[in-house]
Amino acid sequence: MPLLIDGHNLIGQMPDLQLTDPDDEMKLISRLRAYCARSRKRATVVFDSGLPGGRSPQLSRGELEVVFASAGRTADGILKERIQHSRDPRGLIVISSDRDVARAARRRGARVEPSGAFAARLSARPESRQPLKPGGLSPDEIDEWLKIFKRDEK
Repeated sequence: MPLLIDGHNLIGQMPDLQLTDPDDEMKLISRLRAYCARSRKRATVVFDSGLPGGRSPQLSRGELEVVFASAGRTADGILKERIQHSRDPRGLIVISSDRDVARAARRRGARVEPSGAFAARLSARPESRQPLKPGGLSPDEIDEWLKIFKRDEK
């Protein structure tokens, strides 16, 4: 299910990001890229007030599309348009706490996740991989692996 994200709404819910930070969008984009790679999800994040506006080819890559509202438009308006014109709105997850955006999404059958809930997931540390064996390899296992690798050298 692709994500459609209200960018500034999400930044406002992130515990360590501030809307007053001039790099807030780039910091969120970086985290969203990592999230998309980890979760193998596609996402579009929409921000207010970008120049020149529209899809950013410099920032959009991989599974993340970055869109800025051009002059006279708002991110909320773009989100509602994308929801309205979605070919598969039931397959869409809209990340926003804006009531109008959420209402538009629900009307079309899209799933809505409040920005605060998604921010908590996005801020959570990825699960660390545990070693397969708590104590590491035994001396016998090490000898066995060395025999295998030495055999490949011949």
